[in-house]
Amino acid sequence: QGLFSLGLTLRNLHVHGQPSTMSDGLERSVKVSLLKEPVVRRLCEVLDQSSNKGWRKLGEIVGNDRRFKVSPDDMEMCSLKVLQPEGSPSRTLLKLMGERGCTTGHLMDYLQTVGNAEALQCLKPPALQILVQPQSVAILSGHNLRLSCYAVGKSPVQYQWFKGKDEVSSDLMISPVSLRDTGFYICRVNCGDAFEFSQWAQVDVLNTNIYQSAGGRLKLVIQPKLQRLQVGENLQLECGAVGRPIPRYQWHRNGVPIPKATKRKLVIPHAMQEQHGRYRCEISSSTERLWTNEVDVVIGTVNTLHFRLLHSTDKVALLIGNLSYQNHPQLKAPMVDVYELTNLLRQLNFQVVSLLDLTESEMRNAVDEFLLLLHKGVYGLLYYAGHGYENYGNSFMVPVDAPNPYRSANCLCVQSILKLMQEKETGLNVFLLDMCRKRNVHDESTPNIVLRVTANIVFGYATCQDAEAFELSSTGFTNGVFVKFLKKRLLDDEKITVLLDRVAEDMGQFDATKGKQALEIRSSLSERRALTDPILPGNSPNMAHTLSRHWAKAHELPESMCLDFDCGAQIKLGFAAEFSNVLVIYTHIIKKPEDMSLCQAHVTDFSQDVDVDPKEMNRETPEETGVYFLSSSLPQHCLYTRVGALQKLKEELAFTLCLQGTFVSMDDDTVHWTKTINIGKPLIARLDLHRHVRRNSCLQTCLMPHSPSHSPCHSPCHSPCHSPGPEHRLHIIPGPYQVQDYARLSPQHHYLDVYEPLQGAVGGSGESYYENVSQPQYDPAYVSAEKLSSSSSRMSIPIETTDDISELQTVFINSLQLQQQ
Repeated sequence: QGLFSLGLTLRNLHVHGQPSTMSDGLERSVKVSLLKEPVVRRLCEVLDQSSNKGWRKLGEIVGNDRRFKVSPDDMEMCSLKVLQPEGSPSRTLLKLMGERGCTTGHLMDYLQTVGNAEALQCLKPPALQILVQPQSVAILSGHNLRLSCYAVGKSPVQYQWFKGKDEVSSDLMISPVSLRDTGFYICRVNCGDAFEFSQWAQVDVLNTNIYQSAGGRLKLVIQPKLQRLQVGENLQLECGAVGRPIPRYQWHRNGVPIPKATKRKLVIPHAMQEQHGRYRCEISSSTERLWTNEVDVVIGTVNTLHFRLLHSTDKVALLIGNLSYQNHPQLKAPMVDVYELTNLLRQLNFQVVSLLDLTESEMRNAVDEFLLLLHKGVYGLLYYAGHGYENYGNSFMVPVDAPNPYRSANCLCVQSILKLMQEKETGLNVFLLDMCRKRNVHDESTPNIVLRVTANIVFGYATCQDAEAFELSSTGFTNGVFVKFLKKRLLDDEKITVLLDRVAEDMGQFDATKGKQALEIRSSLSERRALTDPILPGNSPNMAHTLSRHWAKAHELPESMCLDFDCGAQIKLGFAAEFSNVLVIYTHIIKKPEDMSLCQAHVTDFSQDVDVDPKEMNRETPEETGVYFLSSSLPQHCLYTRVGALQKLKEELAFTLCLQGTFVSMDDDTVHWTKTINIGKPLIARLDLHRHVRRNSCLQTCLMPHSPSHSPCHSPCHSPCHSPGPEHRLHIIPGPYQVQDYARLSPQHHYLDVYEPLQGAVGGSGESYYENVSQPQYDPAYVSAEKLSSSSSRMSIPIETTDDISELQTVFINSLQLQQQ
């Protein structure tokens, strides 16, 4: 923006390659009516206060010029302005001259004739001129903030920023920004003896755990929440959006704007019962407008308030996306789905750990850590996206290292996890399974999972029994079908089953998968539990909240650092998290010696435990290193490195920062410096998911024949089985949705093609902005097949038997006892 404004200024000084100004630099072609208000105000003050060389003398000279025809009547009208309290005859005269085509050049000639040097000086360009003013901005905590001010003068200019009355720095770059940086900023520009202040710029920092940036566009990040209060209590609603310039807010109640409610925090002290209703906020910028969710505000007395406030004692979520399978087809959507759901759940105050590409032992250990957090009243949510199957009413999640073929013993049984969750007396258990539910015909094992009858379980299956879940893929990144519609509803203040019902209705209208994929909901929920319910800690927080804080640390970043080298160079080392097991490291050269002609800094020598591709290290853009979701929020002009698979890290993460420089005084010879950096165990590495599976882990609740913890003699050997593999894939057809003729395809390779028009993101639940709108060709799903109706004989809480039921039951009970200890 600064370069653009500077270009306009330079362009205005020339017309067809010829200067349009006189030797003194004054612009003559500008109409008097287009003079800026500060110039007009100063000029009128001088002319109004001058007796012999003021506006009367100027009017006489202009009246003698036939081009502008200032008559005696016009001068009389100017004189009448003197009688008005704040009237200015000079302003009236200048307005008449401007309406009749008078230019600045003409005005300068007249003032020269009048002999008013002070008035003439008002038209001369100042010794200092600010071309780019700082702009107000709303930004997320943890992102990078830069306010820009650009000025030109007759001598070199210097900048000094202030926050309120306090000096800040000469270059306002805050990385990362935090809540304490909220406030009003102004820049003083100095040029010799002259100085000028910029306009004020407001910085509004929003405190959320969302990593995603709007890239300058208006983006809703904080939704208002349901309020239930008694008469006389203060009503407080809050929403928030990020964007540049800073958004404008207008609150509405029952569809009517609330007077003077124009801040993102709405506070109504001593609320009365008649102020109840449905509230939402309109958020706008100069080019965009969006609305928050509409929420209920219930106000009553102790005697008339007929509701019980449902709440959780804490909210925790585990999100797993498996896409890079070693022996099975690769997937794309789980990465996008996990990223977007992470940001949405954090808006609902869930403590979220998001993980990609976990092996069997890593998945079991992650689930174990998750189960430790579940106590009475806690809301627990587990989301899984990847390959999967369902046998005899039991669902299995497939790790990335599952063999081909895989069996039950190589996978995680969802019902086994639910069994342990029930033992915790949680307030709400939500399973969202974005995977196929086709039968694995080669796996005949039948786990014996006896579930209690409880009223707090909700299953959201992305597809029906014996059917597939699809992902929509394009040249960019996009969601699976389930999350495509789920993300639009997840922030709604509705009972979780009502929310999922609406998602199912939305999916049912999607022509691409109609008749092939339909959301299935199973619930034993008897109360109006919602993901938006507030958190009210229980009476005995102790161990539960200690573990919860431990879980929260799984997405805490190392602190950025500035490193000084002996040569005088200074390098900034920064960190960002794309997922709980994916770290982004970026290096930025802050300062280099004047005699150093070339200065480069890069990182190297990482532990072999983590996933770092040498070909994608130290790249100039995040996308080149495999980071696709943080590019707009990372600082520019850095070198970026992606460090994945942090869950495999056994020791603290150490690496080498290398600096190489070329000095003119040394005939351009390259000199190297190195520093060893240790950042401890970042993000999920703190939980040591790489360890061996404990005896009392969730593995023990789903023991199968051939399980690694079972001797092969415990059950007869099954015939070689074959897991669902790459035989089912789906694509999508352009134009009106159509399905290809399956008869022409091999039975092992079914394809379905779909095109879908994409829409831009709106608010916190709009369409993904990762989708490529230019070529939206979608291809394969998690797996594919036609939709089959579920059998009524398969219960949502199955009780199955095996030939070895006694031993399985004994081991299962022992594992529960160990877990309780």
